[in-house]
Amino acid sequence: MEETLFSSNIKRPLADRLRPTKLGDVVGQDHIVGKDAPLGRMLESGKITSFILWGPPGCGKTTIARLMAEHTNLYFEQISAVFSGVADLKRVFQYAEERRKNQGKGTLLFVDEIHRFNKSQQDGFLPYVENGTVILVGATTENPSFELNSALLSRCQVFVLNRLTPDNFEELLQRAEKQEGHKLPIDDEARTFIKEIADGDGRYILNIAENIWAYAKSGEIFNKEDIIKIIRSRAPVYDKGRDGHYNLISAVHKSMRGSDVDAALYWVSRMLVSGEDPRYILRRLLRFSIEDVSLADPNAVNQAVACCETYERLGSPEGDLAVLQLTAYLATAPKSAGVYKAMYAAYDAAKKTGSLMPPKHILNAPTKLMKNLGYSDGYIYDQDLEDGFSGQDYFPEGMRRQKFYYPVDRGFEREIKKRIEYFDNLRREKQAKMKKDEK
Repeated sequence: MEETLFSSNIKRPLADRLRPTKLGDVVGQDHIVGKDAPLGRMLESGKITSFILWGPPGCGKTTIARLMAEHTNLYFEQISAVFSGVADLKRVFQYAEERRKNQGKGTLLFVDEIHRFNKSQQDGFLPYVENGTVILVGATTENPSFELNSALLSRCQVFVLNRLTPDNFEELLQRAEKQEGHKLPIDDEARTFIKEIADGDGRYILNIAENIWAYAKSGEIFNKEDIIKIIRSRAPVYDKGRDGHYNLISAVHKSMRGSDVDAALYWVSRMLVSGEDPRYILRRLLRFSIEDVSLADPNAVNQAVACCETYERLGSPEGDLAVLQLTAYLATAPKSAGVYKAMYAAYDAAKKTGSLMPPKHILNAPTKLMKNLGYSDGYIYDQDLEDGFSGQDYFPEGMRRQKFYYPVDRGFEREIKKRIEYFDNLRREKQAKMKKDEK
């Protein structure tokens, strides 16, 4: 009797208690789950097709999948690619077939971190998706274009989920306060601070809020320094496959991005002493070298590749030093997201103008027909000119020239910025002269 009473008093985690019960309650993803959005319309029609949810941790991927199943009377089956293998998949497919045959009930199979399955495992989904045995909903924090097979992608829609914003966090905190029945005992600065360190992760900010309530005494109001102490004293148990894994690698990224070399070394060390695979850390650091440092220090990617190779030759523990050396280098390097932002701007323009042909003067003309069509006419070989620059237009005909890349005034990008400005000015001069000559 005593055990029963004790068990009944145990509260489920706050994040679990606040899990939405309908699709419209999912915070920050109206573009996907709203009434007139793709998943909203899919749910309204009652006909669900397989899809992939791509987004950062804590943005609602699992919740969305579960709600889609609940509101369409599908059996919800959840597995993680981190812990599941071929045998597990076979059992899932077998049970789904039996369920459909004996109960007439379909199965929504939610695969967390689906990108961790290898090519052959991903191929194994195809026949069961095609014959309707399962509706596949995959969740990934990595770009599906790079991590998932094209055959699987062709059978699934991909929906991109947003990282949560401070306004989204405020909505979550207000829901939490309503659930708990009283305000979070922190001042305004501390409230802003926890939204910043949550870094887009709704589950993380709710866990922080729950810890604050657990620590606070009656009438006590915490400030920013108090929150920092709470976070340090309540370091989560590290689990390489779940939240701890992502929280710590997030801490590594943010520390390096903030050029705090000591904090970055601390978080990397935390991961290493907890048993994390150094190759995973190196992979993320390599990504950081091109995403966050980029051309502000072009040598960063060379350092990253060299450290990766060094670790492969030495292994642990000797090779761990390469991980920490790379961490220190990247944390102290100048940073720029110029190319990263340019990539998405260029992607967006490419999607909108994907049917436009390159201008004829820059196309090769290996056949007579192509020559008759005007291919390569008027092309100027830049290196033949005294200044090595023709100023010709290389954008498609019918598309105005656009600017995607804005270098920062830091590190080597300061030099790149000067070069771009030089070529921009020279291009304007050359094109003005061309127009004048045409007249």
